[in-house]
Amino acid sequence: MTDSTAVSEGPKQADLDRCVHCGLCLNACPTYRELGVEMDSPRGRIYQMVQVKAGAPITPSYIEHIELCLACRACETACPSGVPYGRLVEAARADIETRAPQPWLKRIVRRFVFGHLLQSPRTLSAMGAALYLYEASGLQRLVRASGVLNAFGRLGALEALTPPAAPPFFFNKIGETFPAEGKQRYRVAMMAGCIANVSFARLNEATVRVLRKNGCEVVLPRDQTCCGALHVHAGIRTEARKLARRNIDAVLDGKFDAIITNAAGCGSTLKEYDELLEDDTGYHARAKQFVGLMKDVTEFLASIELNPAMGRLPVTATYQDSCHLAHGQKIKVQPRKLLAAIPGLQFTEMPLADICCGSAGIYNVLQNEMAMDVLESKMASVNATKARVIVTANPGCMLQLEAGARQHGSGQRVAHVVEMLDEAYRNYSAD
Repeated sequence: MTDSTAVSEGPKQADLDRCVHCGLCLNACPTYRELGVEMDSPRGRIYQMVQVKAGAPITPSYIEHIELCLACRACETACPSGVPYGRLVEAARADIETRAPQPWLKRIVRRFVFGHLLQSPRTLSAMGAALYLYEASGLQRLVRASGVLNAFGRLGALEALTPPAAPPFFFNKIGETFPAEGKQRYRVAMMAGCIANVSFARLNEATVRVLRKNGCEVVLPRDQTCCGALHVHAGIRTEARKLARRNIDAVLDGKFDAIITNAAGCGSTLKEYDELLEDDTGYHARAKQFVGLMKDVTEFLASIELNPAMGRLPVTATYQDSCHLAHGQKIKVQPRKLLAAIPGLQFTEMPLADICCGSAGIYNVLQNEMAMDVLESKMASVNATKARVIVTANPGCMLQLEAGARQHGSGQRVAHVVEMLDEAYRNYSAD
């Protein structure tokens, strides 16, 4: 899906110049940790971006190195010079998208996925219904047990990452308002996502319940749409800008105390709408207002007086940092604070908790082999904790970790922070 209406959007020279090539990012980079290849490290990729900026051609090798990046932004946390690497790699991908011809089949698939599927509740619901039949009929169990897909390259590995379908889908809640339980303290808008409405409908419902338990009137703005995160990561920035404008128009004038998301990957992009629309004179100021209200649900709940009416949850748990929460949004303490507030929960910190699990949006589909190598390393850290529940704060990470628990773990349960809070609230008894 070539962004033919836009001029080339390569990395900005000022951003490139901030890198002093010190190498402190290397150990934080999942691909460098796996491969030990300089060109697949942050500074190596920046070196290549500099060459392209200076006039070097966009070669297949350059595209391969840029696409192999997870864009996890762990290098930003490690960097002493404040290099905005996430912005750089997204700009490099946008440059590739506008300047490098794509094979016709890839163009068609990308046009369908990014231009239609992610933006169409009707199409997502239809595909979700088909997926539910595949699961509920027992065909999925049969296919996985037979191993027949393994004869078709990595198709078996990709099928294992298929998101579940969770009817009734959350699309039917969009446009509704849910009153606070008890005294209302806040009025918040919730961004429900796109695929999450099909595959994580129960998570969205749990998010609404937990917010209501904490004095929030929860509004699901009717005209909201996909946040555009996957578009930005893929370099399709013009389409992402259209989605950003739609969401700003749908939400901004609703007199909300906060705009909430339960998806860290979405939240990172939603919080950068002002950067995405920095050259849009009609929307940049409104985008800054939007960003000022945008909160991850763990960030918001950790900032207010949390309702303590929780029952015991006697589980052993560990926490996997979502990359776009820990490195993109700099939120690490808040999810752990919420878990510490749950009675009975025994928490064990895992080694290297902020190293990527390999999900990275749709990276685990497009770069499956590397994603699975990264996941195997992650599961070694998980298994070292002996925890029975792996908690995280992003739906994509949940899918990846569930695959990891099946393939390399001991059948651990995977849950969102909000789901743990919801379960504790449901366990509460006033007696």
